[in-house]
Amino acid sequence: MAKAMTSHARKKDTREKIELGGLIVKAGLRYEKRSLLLGLLIDASRRIKGDETEKTRLVAIGAEAFGNDGE
Repeated sequence: MAKAMTSHARKKDTREKIELGGLIVKAGLRYEKRSLLLGLLIDASRRIKGDETEKTRLVAIGAEAFGNDGE
């Protein structure tokens, strides 16, 4: 039983990572260096902490991008 749970958890983790990678592709950043991508994400994380206006702005951009694909 524990093996099944571990397998399920690993599959869920893998699926999540694949989906997150898809976001990188969707953003047009597929061919950028990993260090640049990580830097962008760290910078964004710092900027949105405690800044609801910035968070709202970025959510709107993302929602629009998803809307253009019908997702």
